[in-house]
Amino acid sequence: MLIENDFEVPAPTETVWDYMLDIEKVVPCMPGASLTETVDDTHWKGKLTMKLGPVSLNFKGKVEMSERDDSAHRVVLKASGMEARGKGAASATVTSTLESFDEGTRVHVVQDLKISGQAAQFSRGMMQDVSTKLTKQFADCLKANMSVNQETSSAATPDAAEPGADATPVRRAPRAEAKPVGGISLVLGALASAIARFFKRLFGRKDP
Repeated sequence: MLIENDFEVPAPTETVWDYMLDIEKVVPCMPGASLTETVDDTHWKGKLTMKLGPVSLNFKGKVEMSERDDSAHRVVLKASGMEARGKGAASATVTSTLESFDEGTRVHVVQDLKISGQAAQFSRGMMQDVSTKLTKQFADCLKANMSVNQETSSAATPDAAEPGADATPVRRAPRAEAKPVGGISLVLGALASAIARFFKRLFGRKDP
């Protein structure tokens, strides 16, 4: 199942690229995800918890940075995991590509998702809608954190300081984190999107 999403960040591409390569900063912005172990610079272990309607999913697995192209600003992550309870499994190859535009950076994300177990009962359309909402949460969190980093950096390096003046400690703003994945809001949002698509197709048809 291929799922594609895009989002924009009002920051230079190199800045966004450096941030997205720092997995320990990025993962807290992924709704329901957390790291449990850093194996090395390209391998991690973690868990993902989410609820879709009556279905509660808890995965434990591993993530690998399988490809990294600094010149093309493209990174590929491969993740796989098993449900903590039940017989479900999931794997995903996530390719993120960054490109510059006038107002900042556009991030294009392609997910090749394979799932089994309870999560497999959801249609591709619903999974796309859920993915879109999760991507928006991720993007909002990412932009908030990058804004905090830029403000902290600016405050820590003033243009000029008087010799002998006491340094003023910089108060770091708390890092934003994605909210837990809520089942009701995600499913209702996905259903609303599905209904909207249905009526769009219905009224968009031309009479024979």
